[in-house]
Amino acid sequence: MESGASFAGVHQNLIPNHRHLLGPSGSTTKRLPPLFSGKRRFSNSPFKLSNQSHFACFSKNANTLQVASPASNVMPELADIDWDNLGFGFMPTDYMYIMKCSQGENFSKGELQRFGNIELSPSAGILNYGQGLFEGLKAYRKYDGNILLFRPEENAFRLRMGAERMCMPSPTVEQFVVAVKETVLANERWIPPPGKGSLYIRPLLMGSGSVLGLAPAPEYTFLIYVSPVGNYFKEGLAPIHLIVETEMHRATPGGTGGVKTIGNYAAVLKAQSAAKAKGFSDVLYLDSVHKRYLEEVSSCNVFVVKGNVISTPAIKGTILPGITRKSIIDVAVSQGYQVEERLITVEELLDADEVFCTGTAVVISPVGSITYLGKRVTYGTAGVGLVSQQLYSALTSLQMGLTEDKMDWIVVL
Repeated sequence: MESGASFAGVHQNLIPNHRHLLGPSGSTTKRLPPLFSGKRRFSNSPFKLSNQSHFACFSKNANTLQVASPASNVMPELADIDWDNLGFGFMPTDYMYIMKCSQGENFSKGELQRFGNIELSPSAGILNYGQGLFEGLKAYRKYDGNILLFRPEENAFRLRMGAERMCMPSPTVEQFVVAVKETVLANERWIPPPGKGSLYIRPLLMGSGSVLGLAPAPEYTFLIYVSPVGNYFKEGLAPIHLIVETEMHRATPGGTGGVKTIGNYAAVLKAQSAAKAKGFSDVLYLDSVHKRYLEEVSSCNVFVVKGNVISTPAIKGTILPGITRKSIIDVAVSQGYQVEERLITVEELLDADEVFCTGTAVVISPVGSITYLGKRVTYGTAGVGLVSQQLYSALTSLQMGLTEDKMDWIVVL
């Protein structure tokens, strides 16, 4: 292990009272025990799952978890939390996934471990030089008990693209998707009931090895943790209010704005905090060269509607290629809209019929007003715009398994 960059693992002698079940081949496996007491005990909620085909278990010869299929249906109870008032905030769950490799090698032998703090050397590349990426995706629970993932392979491709830009090795697409599945199944009791939210999945890729001089780290860690979440904006599916930032910029040509590196997000905190202090929901950034073309909101892509045409800034290296953005474009085209990816001026924004933002966390957030150089422009008088509502309903119904997946985007666990 590289210079103390070790992670807190699990020990079998700390896991009492296992219950044994038969695995798919009749072999004995161990059912996960409850991890928390008090408010984090299993609930007595009447909501039950049926037709479950997986459960997480400890292997007989290792300190790790595996995902197996039981011989009979398993109906786990949900964690005891207030699902009706679930916000978008971190909540510790049961397990996280960890996989490591050295520079110049490939990732292998990932494992599930109890969720907890990790250890890093003070000279880790992630801490000193910000060599790190993250992803975000969600798992949903259907009424029939099935668990759904939305386009996880797209997150895997984007992570690999970002890793190449940040000089890091990365898991294969298959390794990424398998790791996501195992992490979700190990934390199944934290997936909200249908219609109450989703399980937010946060993969991280970081330079965990020690490095003093400016150079790629000698060791890398891929980690996934999860948290149940509700709406990202407290307004829910209600109009948000944005201010156009004219002095600070999110990204520059030739930089890292087009990949999901951690530094991109720390850079927006100052402008975002100032905007929220004035009562705005978030900040809309302009390009750093001409200072008149739209780029994106702090953590969302932006769309402008005029008549039957939906426009969004083109991906050109300074804008993150959002997976929700990509999906909304396809859904909009399938519903008869004309979609354009191009340069969009502030003037077009102010003259739009409707504006909305997209992202994994928000899905779609309609924009109620834009403030630019002290001038406030509002959109519509009936709250959520027609196009925003239509596309939101179409995409979320697909993500939650309420409509047929004609796009082949859903992965069923």
